[in-house]
Amino acid sequence: MKVSELARSLGKSPKDIINILRDLNVRGVSTSLRLDQTVINQVKELILNDGKDVASDADQIMPPKIVQIEDKSVSLKELAIKLDVALPRIMKAVLEKGLLLNLNSEIDPQSAAEIATKLNIVLEITGREKVIRQDLRESLEKIEASELDHHSDNLLERPPVVTIMGHVDHGKTLLLDTIRKSNIVSGEAGGITQHIGAYQVSTHGKKITFLDTPGHAAFTALRARGAQVTDITILVVAADEGIKPQTVEAIHHAKAAGVPIIVAINKMDKPDADPEKVKQQLSEHDLVSEDWGGKTIIVPVSAKTLNGIPELLDMILLVAEMQELRANHDGPAKAVVIESRLSRKKGPVATVLVKTGTLRVGDFFVINSGLGKVRALLNDLGQKVDKAEPGMPVEVMGIADVPAPGSILEVKSTERETRDVAELRLLEDTGTSGFRPVSMDGFADVRSEGRHTRLNLIVKADVNGSLEALTAAIQQIEARDVSLGLIHAGTGPVTENDVMLAKASSAIIIGFGVTVNLEAQKLADSEVVEIKLYNIIYKVLDDLHRAVQGLLKPEFEEVEFGRAEVRQLFSFSKIGTIAGSYVLSGKLQRQALVRVWRKKEMLFEGKLGSLKRFQEDVKEVATGFECGIVVDGFDRLESGDQIQAYVMQEKKR
Repeated sequence: MKVSELARSLGKSPKDIINILRDLNVRGVSTSLRLDQTVINQVKELILNDGKDVASDADQIMPPKIVQIEDKSVSLKELAIKLDVALPRIMKAVLEKGLLLNLNSEIDPQSAAEIATKLNIVLEITGREKVIRQDLRESLEKIEASELDHHSDNLLERPPVVTIMGHVDHGKTLLLDTIRKSNIVSGEAGGITQHIGAYQVSTHGKKITFLDTPGHAAFTALRARGAQVTDITILVVAADEGIKPQTVEAIHHAKAAGVPIIVAINKMDKPDADPEKVKQQLSEHDLVSEDWGGKTIIVPVSAKTLNGIPELLDMILLVAEMQELRANHDGPAKAVVIESRLSRKKGPVATVLVKTGTLRVGDFFVINSGLGKVRALLNDLGQKVDKAEPGMPVEVMGIADVPAPGSILEVKSTERETRDVAELRLLEDTGTSGFRPVSMDGFADVRSEGRHTRLNLIVKADVNGSLEALTAAIQQIEARDVSLGLIHAGTGPVTENDVMLAKASSAIIIGFGVTVNLEAQKLADSEVVEIKLYNIIYKVLDDLHRAVQGLLKPEFEEVEFGRAEVRQLFSFSKIGTIAGSYVLSGKLQRQALVRVWRKKEMLFEGKLGSLKRFQEDVKEVATGFECGIVVDGFDRLESGDQIQAYVMQEKKR
């Protein structure tokens, strides 16, 4: 069924259906897109949930309640279930926070608590010890209350944020420069261009923000630190050379981030340009051109002659319009740090991209556990500005320390509140990213926490033949409840880019017959990314099999390991009743799980507290020996009762 047909059948506008499909992480949505039955059922479930309309349901005020979650990362889909909240409400709260996430995105417990607050829910994180002064806790509650008071439902359109990626010699920099020089935001011409890591252009009266970064390295570094800032990726491929290893790497980085990809086939002015060959190569990586029946937008361009540049900008606006990128322009600002440095004249400075609210000169703010006050804001032309709205990049002065890229700048109402929040974060040791290191040997802990059912891999090999054999063998590994995700595969040594992609994707790097660059090893050590090097394929596969088994959710079964019969009872004033018993089978152990049986009736379940032989405390008593038993919490034992000792044991697979 087409989107338009589904909308008619449900009495909705196509726009409503498109919004829901985006929430469900469906790509390439248009009114003519055909949906399978699974997706149709999901859409119907969302719309007909409790017989309420999705849009109006998302706007209703929920009654206050308290929900507990464990101290571990959680996907937005899981969070909706735990909070018992409809998915549209969750996505609306996420959008208002200025986060670019989909339903499968994982967030840390602190971010989940912030989203819950917007839904009038107090999220209590269990398993975390907090030592926080009461006055600071009360101060934080007041701050949160004041932020809720400033909340606005006035979500306005914001500019899309675009990253350009591709092979080093395929014209990324020239394309950026060409777009910038020919499309400077009107009214700002004459400024002195300065490198702040991002800039804005204007076309058809609408703004587009480009991240002026060194390709996928910075793109992935931001993701690795928990900041998903990009809305659209432009993949640049030279028309005369086609896809190169770095192009493949860029495709994998963009796919791992889950953002739409627009392909710009550059250098169309070259006499040996062959766009059809490039399309064929792209199709091998699941990027099939629209004119070939696929969903990937491909635009032929020339950064030298400007041919195709207007069409490329039009496509960016079209994709952005389909995403309906909106943000709250009112209230305190939240922004992501794109770049940072220490300037001799200005001190610590940072380029930030405003996500929600409006950042103004004079605002007090916190970044992680540091604080500051905005002394000045500079745009990408070096001009001073009084404010920055969502989607606008600015350089901020007035920061105490140089923050790491990916850090979040949050504006607070007063200097006192800023200091309180900074001090509170120091006490709570709250991080900005939900990243947890992944290792093959550490999957027992990961499994017991139930956090992962997918093992992500980055594979580097010495030659293509080895790479093909290894990746083919890896894809044959199967295990119930667990999947292997091949994030990236390539030839050559392990590089810093590989490490940052592994961190961003919670992946392990497998190197076959390759070395690790010195800088990559240093980065892996500091970012806690595991690199495993091999020279024999079967050893790789053997380790992966064992790792996957460790990832499987454990299944437990009850195993009896001892049984005793009560023969005589003795009473002691200090201890209570001790059951003189005889071990019939197996053995009894102190602190073991036990059940008390009287004939066929089970009277009690608990722990074996005290175990004695001849008035001496012992750890265990074997078959055929007598002993004295005290069962914690149960003193109604009688002669003839049987005590069954058992253990919950993980089933072998």
